[in-house]
Amino acid sequence: MAVVNALGRRKSAVARVYVQEGSGKITINKRDLTEYFPSTILQYVVKQPLTTLDCAEKYDIKVNLQGGGYTGQSQALRLAIARALVKINAEDKKALRAEGFMTRDAREVERKKPGRPKARRRFQFSKR
Repeated sequence: MAVVNALGRRKSAVARVYVQEGSGKITINKRDLTEYFPSTILQYVVKQPLTTLDCAEKYDIKVNLQGGGYTGQSQALRLAIARALVKINAEDKKALRAEGFMTRDAREVERKKPGRPKARRRFQFSKR
């Protein structure tokens, strides 16, 4: 099997994924998954598509992660892995879609407006 690549985004995080057959090793920015995401919850989020299809020990995954915070990065990576698995086997799409791993979360940070402290927050108002 050749290398399959896919892209996942969430907020300002971008995950580029390269999947090939192997022993189940996940390398993020030349570091191991457990080293890059010390939180077990984030590790679980990243591995969700693999555990859904029972192929966690089947593929080696190399990841290039940029931008965003750790939660956004882990969710971008989850989307990228799910997309790569669908490229490998199209029949898996239905199972991943049912779990919600194929949907790009389009929510972005709203821009700050002039004359306000934040996007929607207004300065304190008093009549006196």
